[in-house]
Amino acid sequence: MAIDCGLPSPLGPPPCEKDAKALRFIQEMTQNTDSVQERVLSEILSRNADTEYLRRFQLNGASDRDTFKSKVPVVTYEDLQPDIQRVANGDRSSIFSSHPISEFLTSSGTSAGERKLMPTISEEMDRRQLLYSLLMPVMNLYMPGLDKGKGLYFLFIKAETKTPGGLVARPVLTSYYKSQQFKNRPYDRYNVYTSPNEAILCPDSFQSMYTQMLCGLIMRHEVLRVGAVFASGLLRAIRFLQLNWQQLALDISTGTLNPKITDPSVKDCVAKILKPNPELADFITKECSGENWEDIITRIWPNTKYLDVIVTGAMAQYIPTLDYYSGGLPKACTMYASSECYFGLNLKPICKPSEVSYTIMPNMGYFEFLPQDDSSPSTLSRDSPPRLVDLADLEVGKYYELVITTYSGLCRYRVGDILQVTGFHNKAPQFRFVRRKNVLLSIDSDKTDEAELQKSIENASVLLKEFKTSVVEYTSFAETQSIPGHYVIYWELLVKEPSNPPTNEVLNQCCLAMEESLNSVYRQGRVADHSIGPLEIRVVKNGTFEELMDYAISRGASINQYKVPRCVSFSPIMELLDSRVVSVHFSPAVPHWTSERRH
Repeated sequence: MAIDCGLPSPLGPPPCEKDAKALRFIQEMTQNTDSVQERVLSEILSRNADTEYLRRFQLNGASDRDTFKSKVPVVTYEDLQPDIQRVANGDRSSIFSSHPISEFLTSSGTSAGERKLMPTISEEMDRRQLLYSLLMPVMNLYMPGLDKGKGLYFLFIKAETKTPGGLVARPVLTSYYKSQQFKNRPYDRYNVYTSPNEAILCPDSFQSMYTQMLCGLIMRHEVLRVGAVFASGLLRAIRFLQLNWQQLALDISTGTLNPKITDPSVKDCVAKILKPNPELADFITKECSGENWEDIITRIWPNTKYLDVIVTGAMAQYIPTLDYYSGGLPKACTMYASSECYFGLNLKPICKPSEVSYTIMPNMGYFEFLPQDDSSPSTLSRDSPPRLVDLADLEVGKYYELVITTYSGLCRYRVGDILQVTGFHNKAPQFRFVRRKNVLLSIDSDKTDEAELQKSIENASVLLKEFKTSVVEYTSFAETQSIPGHYVIYWELLVKEPSNPPTNEVLNQCCLAMEESLNSVYRQGRVADHSIGPLEIRVVKNGTFEELMDYAISRGASINQYKVPRCVSFSPIMELLDSRVVSVHFSPAVPHWTSERRH
């Protein structure tokens, strides 16, 4: 008998009642978006009415939208930092939330060079777990048979720190993996990992990665999907295999574990599955010893149906490299979340990366949206809060900055994500993640953001195709020591035919192609104002960005949440990059620009 869930499926009805129940929940939430949002806001304001933060704005117990919008200001992290620091220092009074702050989640973003500390409460873990529970029921509608094998996921924790007041501070994924909800999750035949919990929870990143890769190799025929949180994390795993395949093959051949793996719990769990298998070891040696790593994922894990990685936003530039290693497997971006709040999921997870849209679930928090156009204020006044738009009232095609109010006590907090509305599922808008609201590069009056820089590199990369070369990693900085200053872009290249690398002339032309792709204010500065010098590309040695990640992790970054910074200014990072430069290239001409008059 067919199981009804109400959600259209290309494969027919969901495979089990558990999935159907999850899908019916999605339908209920998205059909009643505005009423759910109204209820969520009322719950948050009612329960937190006596907090110090809300009392400042004299709501007098009101929990309706109009009063909330007229009295509570829109804020940034810098506005909240003094109060957050009080909590971090040990103040246990109800500053943000009527429920005790259970820990801080450290954002991958920074504030004045420091990681942001996001207060959270224990019940948020259940809310996050609820969103996770919706992912596989949606995926099962598009990808049949996932109960017939396992997922090879590279998941990691970061050693946590404590604030002066004794609260734990750690990345949101570390918090989740170390939670009882994750460690004691009920068995789900559609969501079985090759990695044992002990490997995921091992604080030593080498031992964790090594063990997860070893288990994935041993179970290679059972693997139906390969993933990491971000695309960069999966590529790091491939790089790890390139560097360590000989030792992994030796372990598999002899049935004995690498002596570098010293964690007792990890050794115990691996001992249960590691048996001598010379045939598998020979296979790994054959596949990994050559220089050709094209399609390596499908060669080693031949039953892989898709990659489960985030490839939206800044991660989009990894798509060509993922295609190279996977033979163009589908890339599923399943959910949209941050340290501040988990937001929603992708209801069409096997779509093209360029078509990814996330549906925000209205029960996760209260969501408002700051329209992004020429009339939007760049700074927001506390005296006259802007008129933000509610979740149910957004317009298709328009751009908005996300503003959230959470059960943990964040009120009208600017997340800094710019989203574009692509459509609706029932009455819930769907969003394309565009960029972080940050200007990356500026020399004069020019302002270049991450999306624009990404697009310019994509356009320049076209010139590398005839040499079978691609840009696998990049970052930038505004070089202002010289006069005029200029943009410097660091490129790490994947040259698939070392006998025919791109020429100096072609790389110089790549500089110009990037400039042609940048905005008119930049090009005017180059051509007419002479306020910007020629763009420079510095090609760095292979593995440089791996070293950059290792450096960031050594300074406390999370291996799960690490994202290559698209603009750098920190001296040790600059010195590392510059010490790895193998060639330098400049734009050989000025880009096209004409003055345009508006009538």
